[in-house]
Amino acid sequence: MSTPSPSAPTRINLRRPDVLELVQAQVQSHYRSELVERLRAAGQVTTPDGQITIKLAKEFGFCYGVERCIDLAYAARKVFPDQPLYILGEIIHNPEVNDQIRAMGVRFLSGPHKQADIEDLNRGDVVIIPAFGTEVSIRAQLEAKGCQFVDTTCGDVMSVWKRVRSYAREEVTSIIHGKAYHEETKATSSQATANRGHYLVVLTLADTDYVCRFIVEGGDKGEFLAKFKGAYSEGFDPETHLAVVGVANQTTMMRGETEEVQRRIRAAIEQRFGAQNLAQHFRYFDTICGATQDRQDALQKLLAEPLDLLLVIGGYNSSNTAHLAEMGEAVRPTYFIKNAAEMVSSQLIRHWNQHDHGAVETRGWLPSGRLTVGVTAGASCPNNLIEDCIRRLLGLRGVAADDLLKA
Repeated sequence: MSTPSPSAPTRINLRRPDVLELVQAQVQSHYRSELVERLRAAGQVTTPDGQITIKLAKEFGFCYGVERCIDLAYAARKVFPDQPLYILGEIIHNPEVNDQIRAMGVRFLSGPHKQADIEDLNRGDVVIIPAFGTEVSIRAQLEAKGCQFVDTTCGDVMSVWKRVRSYAREEVTSIIHGKAYHEETKATSSQATANRGHYLVVLTLADTDYVCRFIVEGGDKGEFLAKFKGAYSEGFDPETHLAVVGVANQTTMMRGETEEVQRRIRAAIEQRFGAQNLAQHFRYFDTICGATQDRQDALQKLLAEPLDLLLVIGGYNSSNTAHLAEMGEAVRPTYFIKNAAEMVSSQLIRHWNQHDHGAVETRGWLPSGRLTVGVTAGASCPNNLIEDCIRRLLGLRGVAADDLLKA
């Protein structure tokens, strides 16, 4: 019998029925909420005294990809009850969920709660790859060590990788709409460079317009590279590598904005090279996550209804949650909170200001009298945290959640 190569990680079967049955019971005990499930079924509920109406978006909270990655992490602990487990970074962008993963004895290899380095790992050690995936070079390091993988990478993310790899093979530069510092975007961009391709990350439409002007008119290469420092591949030359481009995206971006990015770049390429040559110089593939879009669509419908304020619940470093807050802020008083404790009192709330990238305090946030509150949550927010926030909100107005369910 041949001995496995050090570069061939062992495949671990975590989806055995006996394991998943135990996992489901544990996950349900940690994250399930009967209150939220009943409210989801009702859509909206008004307190018996008629003072507070709570309206839930039709789609919110955990998506399938998040549920799958959490199930796999819990299953890893069941299958390896006594073996050290490691995770490359936050499994998802929710502090309470990551706290729970740490409480299970999983050791983080990066971030503020880092407990070990990749250099410390040995052959056979079990490493969890988070839902965002990881960079090609990091995976190669782990493979070289002979580590075992529990790969929870979201399928939608892997679809983007496939597209970016195809761009690289065709010598097409990937223009990625996303956040250059985000784990997912770093993993995606590494797919380009691992296949001898190039990439450029754009975050805003202003970034996109700058790139479009360079495509059409040229410009100062040094200025371009300084502006996008940290957001392009090694050896990237805008004069050369913007001649044939393909658009991709971080899966949790706003669909409308990503579509606008591709429209503007397409128009610039067409202006420079002519409509008859467009296919030779431009590629595009829709890679927005379906769950992200479902939550944005549901919130759009909720925002069309009469609301006094909107609560958006989720981790402050969650990109998809931030976009929900952005949508709300455009039309209603909106408070982006990570948990119920942020609602300090009926007069004071702490919430995330994503424009200043910090927590702020707002006084007089909860109006008196009849009140209609919209509630939504990011794809990485568990139902138990949503329940905590609803209970806290009602408690600030002297209403017990059990009374709400009797309404």
